[in-house]
Amino acid sequence: MARSERPALEGARRVFGDTSYFYALADSRDAHHSRALQLSHEVSRFGIVVATTWDVVVESVTMLRYRLGFPAAARFLTTLDASLTVFYPSEDDRLHAVEVFLSRSRDKELSLCDAMSYAIVSRHLDWSPCLAFDADFASLGLTVLR
Repeated sequence: MARSERPALEGARRVFGDTSYFYALADSRDAHHSRALQLSHEVSRFGIVVATTWDVVVESVTMLRYRLGFPAAARFLTTLDASLTVFYPSEDDRLHAVEVFLSRSRDKELSLCDAMSYAIVSRHLDWSPCLAFDADFASLGLTVLR
């Protein structure tokens, strides 16, 4: 396999999963569905741990519920498997996320959920690459695998 064809996740031990990734996996009509499936296969193939926050789980379930219906939201909740590590932010994490939101959201359309993701990736995940299809993560200086 040529270097340019190397799987995006080869060598990674863990990644952070964003709502845009989880949603794209679930919605076959999403513009990023095929790429999300490829990344998901790489995660499985290389035994990579996907980390996320409870905030992302809540946001994903809400988005799935309103866009694809209750069955899609329920399926996501009931199929969260052992390879997904869910972070429950501490008070310090919450304060950091609020600080990031207040300082960086004025000029960007950054959600508080994305600010929390930034806090977790930067403070607990050693800047692990992120599975995300929106521009917010890259604008925060995070490594995004699309």
